Amino acid sequence: MSQDLGQARWQAVWRERGWQARVLWPVSCLYGLINVIRRALYARGLFTVHHLPVPVVVVGNVVVGGAGKTPTVLALLSHLKAQGWRPGVVSRGHGRQGGGVLEVRAETPAVDSGDEPALIKRSSEVPVFVGARRVEAARALLSAYPEVNLLLCDDGLQHLALGRDLSVAVFDSRGVGNGWLLPAGLLREPWPPRQHQPFQPDLILQQTAEGQAQPAPIPAACALIYQAKRRLADRAWGPEEQCIELHALRGTPLVAMAGIALPETFFEMLRERGLQLQQTLALPDHADNATLSATLQACSGTLICTEKDAVKLFPIWRAAPQDSRPQIWTIPLELRPDPGFFEDVDRRLTKLSSLF
Repeated sequence: MSQDLGQARWQAVWRERGWQARVLWPVSCLYGLINVIRRALYARGLFTVHHLPVPVVVVGNVVVGGAGKTPTVLALLSHLKAQGWRPGVVSRGHGRQGGGVLEVRAETPAVDSGDEPALIKRSSEVPVFVGARRVEAARALLSAYPEVNLLLCDDGLQHLALGRDLSVAVFDSRGVGNGWLLPAGLLREPWPPRQHQPFQPDLILQQTAEGQAQPAPIPAACALIYQAKRRLADRAWGPEEQCIELHALRGTPLVAMAGIALPETFFEMLRERGLQLQQTLALPDHADNATLSATLQACSGTLICTEKDAVKLFPIWRAAPQDSRPQIWTIPLELRPDPGFFEDVDRRLTKLSSLF
């Protein structure tokens, strides 16, 4: 089964409480029980929550895959820097080789850092450290960059060992799906959280594509809910830093490739911008270099990919013989949250800053 068909089938299972979801529901109950017990152990101090000497903002998904976490991190970094903060980022580095602490530099291969940390580093130019133990990564970052006065934890809502001072849960138009936990539904944790439940998010950011109808609101007990629109940028970039206006690609038959959780969302956004997709290639999320290299070699047309894929695909392209390189472009994704979202973040961080 192809990646896009497999994803579509699971998305259909998670959208409704049909027979397939019901078969998996007992496993979801066990998953939920483990989740509740684990949170209770951290809340009561039986498992240690490590607090750091700077504010920690956690951004993550309550639903599985593709909700827009990385664009949210990048939008927050841009805003925080404009407000005078000196942020750094810690991440597990999903899909990377090894689990030790590593500083992500501009030249660090994405296979060593993970594609999302590599994208964050290249797009924001802030200190980025990865590690299976995020607390160790955070301490290493603060030791190496003592000027950093705020940490963003990428994909850390379910990582309770690192203390958080502000947390943001990201949703997309899927909402909470059928409302059940994995594997019968989309949810990584019970939702909506009970009132006064420990570790529940402070803010919710629900993202929809530009021009898409407003989805049903996210049920929430206490967190404030904000909306955000995401769109493709007006320019595409190539592996040698060349730039082209997006409209210049209209009329060119394109091979669109996406190694993300929901590839069809990228393909649909390309179509909405008037681009002609001759072929679509839905690769596994966090596709490895071998898969990307094979895809590149097999491509005979103009290839267009996500930024997340480009951090691994562009170095492969540059290492290939010149006569075997297809034309290739990537298009950045822009996120435009409601102004009230950033205003709320600023208010909360102003209050927190007096505590550090």
